[in-house]
Amino acid sequence: MKYLNYILIVLGSIVAIYAKTGTEQNEYILIGGIVVLMIGVYRISKTIPSKNDDDNDFIKED
Repeated sequence: MKYLNYILIVLGSIVAIYAKTGTEQNEYILIGGIVVLMIGVYRISKTIPSKNDDDNDFIKED
């Protein structure tokens, strides 16, 4: 499943670069590529644990 995230990022990047290179740019293809890229980045960022999660597990006692 994590390979799907990487494929989405690479595919979105390629589509966005392809849409940007032409003299007559197609905005819809560019937006679609950016959306696919952002979906891949979001899915990967969900799997990265927060740095503050460990701090919340401890209860301070006086």
